[in-house]
Amino acid sequence: MKLNNKIVIITGASSGIGKSLATEFARRGAHLVLGARQYVTLCEIAQSLEQQYNIKAVAVQCDVAIESDCAHLINQAITTYSKIDVLVNNAGISMRALFKDVDVQVLKTLMDVNFWGTVYCTKYALPEILKAQGSIVGVSSIAGYKGLPGRTGYSASKFAMNGFLDALRVENLKTGVHVMTACPGFTASNIRNTALNKDGNQQGESTLHEEKMMTANEVAKIIADGVENRKRTLIMTRQGKLTVLLSKLLPGLLDKLVYNVFAKEKDALLK
Repeated sequence: MKLNNKIVIITGASSGIGKSLATEFARRGAHLVLGARQYVTLCEIAQSLEQQYNIKAVAVQCDVAIESDCAHLINQAITTYSKIDVLVNNAGISMRALFKDVDVQVLKTLMDVNFWGTVYCTKYALPEILKAQGSIVGVSSIAGYKGLPGRTGYSASKFAMNGFLDALRVENLKTGVHVMTACPGFTASNIRNTALNKDGNQQGESTLHEEKMMTANEVAKIIADGVENRKRTLIMTRQGKLTVLLSKLLPGLLDKLVYNVFAKEKDALLK
């Protein structure tokens, strides 16, 4: 499926992978509905993409943790374009705190954004996606295959997201709807800067080496290619592919390897 003149909804489109996805889809000729909480920034991005790529882009203020906001986002897409071809559930938030220290509300927030945001948007968009035999994409994580220390809420939300998309894919094997789970490795974006600490406040500074990671633009290109080729699952790095493989074959060894990696991060939570 070529993306030229397709109608694409992207959540979390004001920064990071979401912003890069908006640019990549626009470059391929898609018309956009961009959702995020940062409305002014979103409007600037939409206007810039319209001018640069001669496409139409609509900005919609949307907190995906709020069901009515998700319904409004989808309704705006239908009102503006009369159809939906692709929904990219990208909006997400992370955390960094050991479970013994963290406020349980932090985990609830992670589930509300990462899991329920995907469920809400998909529920309201699905009737139009069915008509178009289009695509539903979830931007998940390797943390949805392997639990990461200090990220219990994040891993739980991504495991839930993966399970939801997997079941949805099977339900739609005969409908023509394409369901894709995209799992970047560690990506240089602001998700770790905005990650919640044990008290639910943004940590403000990444504890990992961002300069060694994939760029958001690289991730966006892989996802757009995946939509065009109607891929099932995207595991984007060798480290990610090895993690998935070891989780099946040598889970005990993987536990130790993951522990050692996170014991070496800045201001390590593990000793």
